[in-house]
Amino acid sequence: MSRGDRAGRALAAVLERAAVTAAQVGSRFPLYADPADGTWTTTGRGSWAGGFWAGLLWLRARHTGEEADRRAAAACTARLAPWTEADTATRGLIFWYATALAEDDGEAAALRAQAAKACLAAHDPVTGIVPWGDAFGGPRMLARVDGVPGTVPLLAEAGPAGAAVAAAHLHRHLDLCLGRPGRRQPPAWRFDGWDGSWQPCEEPRPGWSRGSAWLLLAVADALLDPRVAVHGRQRLIDAAGQLLAQEGVLSGDRLVPPAGAHDPDGPLDSSAAAIGAVALLKLARVPAAWSTACSRRGAAVLSRLAGAHLTGPGGRRPAGMLLDGCYDADKGLAVRHELIWGDFFLALGLASLTGLVDLTRL
Repeated sequence: MSRGDRAGRALAAVLERAAVTAAQVGSRFPLYADPADGTWTTTGRGSWAGGFWAGLLWLRARHTGEEADRRAAAACTARLAPWTEADTATRGLIFWYATALAEDDGEAAALRAQAAKACLAAHDPVTGIVPWGDAFGGPRMLARVDGVPGTVPLLAEAGPAGAAVAAAHLHRHLDLCLGRPGRRQPPAWRFDGWDGSWQPCEEPRPGWSRGSAWLLLAVADALLDPRVAVHGRQRLIDAAGQLLAQEGVLSGDRLVPPAGAHDPDGPLDSSAAAIGAVALLKLARVPAAWSTACSRRGAAVLSRLAGAHLTGPGGRRPAGMLLDGCYDADKGLAVRHELIWGDFFLALGLASLTGLVDLTRL
């Protein structure tokens, strides 16, 4: 069986699981599912992960070609509209991934444009970032790596000014979170308005698995968008190379990382691996010394996830669950579960391998 056939079968399983999930959660948004029986913990408004559920439904609609699936994806996307007014940099995660796969859907495009304008309006010229915001409580003036992916392409939709802010937002996060070669920096920083300094946050810890994956994805997005890459392309290529080397992304046998580098024998995080795989497949489209290695490694990660962490048919659990995702290891929250963003990025990566989507356009 060819790689494309294996990817197609795995993709079909994940998207069929999405249909089962849709029937279970109704108008709510899934966050994480119990690895024992597949029961979802849900939220009414979607939180920061709502866009991944909408994006997964758009992927299913593209896969099946059914109008009913398209309507379900559009309805889910529409339910995210209140987040355009929320003070959070995760509007990038929410609205880019909820709308980027919505082909020829005017309402989704309008919602994306509205969210892009809101992100641009939230830009703080003093710090150079779109602040993390206070929508989830805590300090507002934070720079966090999970406030960068999605935000970069979303801002670029707001015209030349948006593309410039997208670049500034990303480069500031690279300054803070990438650090010197060989040394992991905290993935979150607080701005001190009194003296204009940045102070590291205690959480998440340095070496957080999704931290490097999110940052690598944001760099890949910027490199593939000429509107953003024009503002420092070489810096982005250097940053990608540093991240690839620093995290050992292209080397070693461990294709699925631990949730925290401080605990290499702790829970794995398959969702971080899926995010990283999509970033690698995107970087494979960038002319650079590491392009071919990125392509091979991205496909290898997806193969490992589909072969070793995806539930199959005939068991007590539903088929198509990507297990071994870790929501928050330090808090002991959903440490070996199916995570909705893990499902989404696994499906997106597999859809790229099968030709269902073109990652250079997402």
